[in-house]
Amino acid sequence: MRICLVGAGLMGAGLARLFVKAGWQVSVFDPDRAVLDRLETRTPGPALFQEMAPAVAGVDIVIESGPEKPPLKQSIFADLARMTGPDTILATNSSVIPVGVVTALLSDQDAERAIGAHFWNPPDIVPLVEVIAGPRSGASALERAMAMLAGIGKDVVRVNKDCVPGNRMQAALWREAIALVEEGVCTPEDVDTIVKRSFGLRLSVLGPLENMDLIGLDLAADIHRVVLPTLSNATAPMPPLTDRLAKGETGGKSGSGFYRGWTEDRLNALRTRLADHLHFLLKR
Repeated sequence: MRICLVGAGLMGAGLARLFVKAGWQVSVFDPDRAVLDRLETRTPGPALFQEMAPAVAGVDIVIESGPEKPPLKQSIFADLARMTGPDTILATNSSVIPVGVVTALLSDQDAERAIGAHFWNPPDIVPLVEVIAGPRSGASALERAMAMLAGIGKDVVRVNKDCVPGNRMQAALWREAIALVEEGVCTPEDVDTIVKRSFGLRLSVLGPLENMDLIGLDLAADIHRVVLPTLSNATAPMPPLTDRLAKGETGGKSGSGFYRGWTEDRLNALRTRLADHLHFLLKR
């Protein structure tokens, strides 16, 4: 199989590792030479390009992992549709932007071969891929992409409406975590401890709907009647987040966010601990 990855940042680099390991012929396009050089030092194997046309020539599938900016993704997909043949699958790895938005500039014929393929970071470790049907995605493109990804050992789920369900659930957790901080219920450290040392421990073997069946739907309904009215219904970023951003606190990359004292060594240690934990879970 031949694949082109558009974007060589965090996700693009992880995808490069994934597909090189799977034995695919990998090309990577990124307009930033420094980003390509960094990828080359860490992941040998892909052919690297600063021009899109030679990178996508003759590939079976393109996966785009550019910045989460709709106009930019629309422009990229318009170029991809023009530079690739009718049998090339065009996939966006966007975390939140609907496939229908990304493909808004495409003809119906080109939109038929455009889908969502949402990987989780790090994509060479986390097994799941959400293959997402946009409003004009064709069944053939969806089925071919699912077969390709299952063929390299991924756990593939088909998403029949244009959203990323995993990120919807994750965003709901983030919103409630921030609300608990905003209301003075818990410190950020305590919120994270609650998640990591309670229900977070069982999530890899017990999904939320399995959990409700396990405890009984009658009990789940009783819990909902009490708890749901108390939950946050915020529809925009909340003050504990926006206030920090206003002070230039963007998290690890600025040294401060909900936690203070981030350094590159501390961030790398956390990334290593996460990767080691994921490898441990997946070997069991």
